[in-house]
Amino acid sequence: MEKGVVYLVGAGPGDPKLITVRGLEAIQRADVVVYDRLASPRLLKHMKPGADKIFVGKLPDKHMMKQEEINQLLVDLALQGKTVTRLKGGDPSVFGRVGEEAELLAENEIRFEIIPGITSAISVPAYAGIPVTHRDFTSSFSIVTGHEYKNKTYNTVNWENLSQASGTLIFLMGVANLETICRQLIEGGKSPDTPVALIRWGTWMEQETLTGTLTDIVERVKAANFQSPAVTIVGEVVKLREKLAWFEKKPLFGKRILVTRARSQASELVDQIDELGGEAVEFPVIRTQAPSGQAAQQALHQAMKRLNEYDWVMFTSVNGVEHFFQTLRELKLDIRSMYKARIAAVGPKTAEALEQYGLQPERLPAKFQGDALPDALEGELKKGQRVFLPTADIARETLPAKLEELGLLVTKADVYETVLDTNGGTDILELLEQNKIHIITFTSSSTVTNLLKALRELGVEKPLELLGGCQIACIGPLTAQTAREAGMQVDYLAEEATVASLVKSMYSKK
Repeated sequence: MEKGVVYLVGAGPGDPKLITVRGLEAIQRADVVVYDRLASPRLLKHMKPGADKIFVGKLPDKHMMKQEEINQLLVDLALQGKTVTRLKGGDPSVFGRVGEEAELLAENEIRFEIIPGITSAISVPAYAGIPVTHRDFTSSFSIVTGHEYKNKTYNTVNWENLSQASGTLIFLMGVANLETICRQLIEGGKSPDTPVALIRWGTWMEQETLTGTLTDIVERVKAANFQSPAVTIVGEVVKLREKLAWFEKKPLFGKRILVTRARSQASELVDQIDELGGEAVEFPVIRTQAPSGQAAQQALHQAMKRLNEYDWVMFTSVNGVEHFFQTLRELKLDIRSMYKARIAAVGPKTAEALEQYGLQPERLPAKFQGDALPDALEGELKKGQRVFLPTADIARETLPAKLEELGLLVTKADVYETVLDTNGGTDILELLEQNKIHIITFTSSSTVTNLLKALRELGVEKPLELLGGCQIACIGPLTAQTAREAGMQVDYLAEEATVASLVKSMYSKK
């Protein structure tokens, strides 16, 4: 069997968007991803279907797998012909023990590649508003391990030289040895008043920074019960934090937000949350697909073949637009058969989706819901006009009923159906049980009902109790009504039925 290849990848400091392009490519092509706790698990969503993942992370008080076992694991997987990506937090060459892994691969004549990452030594202080160099303070810095290997064959740190060698000193993995580090630096000639900062979980949603001096930082750490993993930075540049701190000032910083929207539509919401400092966790509890029932399929096909008869075609969602055109292609129908139909769209996103296909819909205010279409088009709708509504299988009957009351001839057909999707639910359940989800977003009534269904499928007997510690954000009044009827308290309600308005509601509430 031909041997595989191993990519030894620096995953960056934690923020998944700080991985390199080359590192991301390695994740995407891997048959197996071997990762530790300092590599963001959100990177794993880029794995190809069918790829395996193996956690070999180390906790402060427990090693899941010894380093020698990890080294051998990489060899064994490669000997099976697999493409292996080893994800390591930060840069693999900066105290990442990549040399040991690469040595054994080389001894077994296995092809490997070391892909550098953004080291936490520089990036974590930057996210805390502390540049490691500054022309007014220092032009040099040193990176030192705060946890030395006991059986090493080289000399220990020369504290006197180190204390005077660089203006900025950066210690990785040094929380447990902080008292010794501070004492040695002072004995080596560093001023006791030298500023010190410890940054815990830097670039992550949980980022926390504690400052002091060489004299008092140890007591401050004990008083705050400040735990690893943390980067320690010593030097005058720490003074810049008060002025330059930027990450913690983002409006959604410190919030982990559950996105229940279908994955095909979640990217905009996820990106906006991330941009504002929150951490978006995807759990697409619904998935859209073409109607599966034979009767629904026949009804849709018959309705689509009569496009030349309609005076109006009304779209109430982006999904409706996408599945409408998918059906159009499958039936090999010509869009020009809709020549006499006027197009109505609920919401700007639905309108944008139609514009992508060259259709200019009637402009409606963003806050209008589907049920309000007749009022929005007052004076345009005439008795006897034919209307086609390509909707979801769970669409409310209010809109077609109102149109029929006005004397319009309505043809309603399910152009798509929503199905329950519990993929990745185990990880979400763990976050909920640990109270690590702060806000849950709902972008439709179906996301509300399907989240509760998904939790029951995962064995949760009382899902409302599990969600009790989370705030709820809804995109519109109908979604909020569904959430309230299910027993939830709605904390945030978008002023307009858009993703941007939903996100804004989560940080601008008075």
